[in-house]
Amino acid sequence: MSDFTSNFWSHVVTAIALGGIAACALLLWWTARFRSAPTGDNTTGHVWDEDLREMNNPLPRWWMGLFVLTIVFGVGYLLVFPGLGSYRGTLGWSAGGEYSKDVERANAALAPVYASFSAQPVEQLAGDLAAMAVGERLFLNNCAQCHGSDARGSKGFPNLADGDWLHGGTPEKIRESITLGRTGVMPPMAEAVGSADDVKNLANYVLSLSDSPHDSVRAGLGKSKFAACAACHGIGGVGNTALGAPNLTDKVWLHGFGQEAIIAMINQGKVNHMPAQQGRLTEAQIHVLTSYVWGLSNKATPAAAQ
Repeated sequence: MSDFTSNFWSHVVTAIALGGIAACALLLWWTARFRSAPTGDNTTGHVWDEDLREMNNPLPRWWMGLFVLTIVFGVGYLLVFPGLGSYRGTLGWSAGGEYSKDVERANAALAPVYASFSAQPVEQLAGDLAAMAVGERLFLNNCAQCHGSDARGSKGFPNLADGDWLHGGTPEKIRESITLGRTGVMPPMAEAVGSADDVKNLANYVLSLSDSPHDSVRAGLGKSKFAACAACHGIGGVGNTALGAPNLTDKVWLHGFGQEAIIAMINQGKVNHMPAQQGRLTEAQIHVLTSYVWGLSNKATPAAAQ
């Protein structure tokens, strides 16, 4: 870790950059002073294709001037812009800074568009076709990588179009999830449950909660073991949106279905993370995106449709 917190690599990069420019200047000076010994006809003695002779003439002065200008430009560039390790240059330019300026300009240009959207409640905005077109683009650019372009998710990534919500599906909860992100944690529970046979019995009990195919005998034996899970999932396995604990009775399986998948969850646990969009998106953009996501599983207020 000390390699990343010290100035060692900064000094290395600086030495390479300045050393390269110095080497070019030295090479130019040396070649300007040194000339091959000419023959009587002012050639080097090299002949190609029978009659092509290499002359021993110096470079034109304008060409030499271009080399000198290149070196001067290189030195000037490294003084003004970053290029010498951690040195930021006299202008303080950075790619991140340019990106931030571009984002600010784009947000300022789009502010009038979002102003009319921000005045509408989420439920009504979901009926505005223009707003939903914008919301769709926001979703595709920021959310589809995980939830899919159709928002139906995949294994490990929630389906946003089915009405099943880990943290609640109200506009307020959806906005909270988008703004602050979410981190879901299920700890490994095998030690709390008991033996491998106890884990298998518990898995069958969990399957029985949603009337999924299961071994009823094992499910009966595993019922008492569910006490270790009820703190999060509830006594009846109906889940807890305050904790983001899934409902185990609705046949919606985020991380895989069946006895083996549930056993793996009990043994290994799971950590899921949704990144926060606060700071990446403006409040107005989050408002439109919230409306779009809410509208995927809800009907918009007809009076607001345009």
